[in-house]
Amino acid sequence: MNPIVQTEALTRRFGGLVAVNSVDFVLEKGEIRGLIGPNGSGKTTLINLITGVYEPSAGKILFNGENINGWSPNFIANKGLLRTFQVPRLFGSMSVIENMLIPRFAKFSLGYSKEYAAALEKAEGLLDKGGLGHLRHEPSKNLSGGQKALLQILRSFMVDHLSVFLLDSPFAGVNIIVKETMMDIITQTAAEGITFLVVSHEMTSIRRLCPRVTVLAEGSIIAEGGMDEVAADEQVINAYLGG
Repeated sequence: MNPIVQTEALTRRFGGLVAVNSVDFVLEKGEIRGLIGPNGSGKTTLINLITGVYEPSAGKILFNGENINGWSPNFIANKGLLRTFQVPRLFGSMSVIENMLIPRFAKFSLGYSKEYAAALEKAEGLLDKGGLGHLRHEPSKNLSGGQKALLQILRSFMVDHLSVFLLDSPFAGVNIIVKETMMDIITQTAAEGITFLVVSHEMTSIRRLCPRVTVLAEGSIIAEGGMDEVAADEQVINAYLGG
């Protein structure tokens, strides 16, 4: 085993509601893991805990073997653990290319002018790879929902030290062409060493992308394995059908 993200008895309570219940989860370096489960099962809460949006009520989160409990989201991102959101968070009045450059220059640097040309070249290359190059000067608020979701993903690759990428419902409301582009990019970058956790209700996409799947229900992991294996699991069937 070569864990890059690991949780131990991770728990998050909201009053009397236990949204994540003593979860032991291991994400291996270099894999594309699927995370599925019925609505309200705790998938987004788990991502929010791992990325520092929420603090755990109990338990531990390890990133590259280091305890990151209590770290701020921006510090976790600076360490190379990034995430997307179900609703893309872009700067709507800024152009597509300006949005791409934000992660690279989020912190002021005296070497800004020297680094700008290389950063711009990288951003334009990523946009071309994602099929958004022709929209580079368009305000991001004018993009379609799928294009915004794709831009959110592409923008994260501007972080040179990105090592783990958590994608929260990246395919929701996305047309087939953009979805295929997303899946190609995920597959290609995973082959280059980036680790992915993909949350989705689209089982066909998860089956194509993810050799291994984790299933959450009522805040607990109820199954792990290949898609065919978990789909046949009685606990998983009952969780989705309300058995």
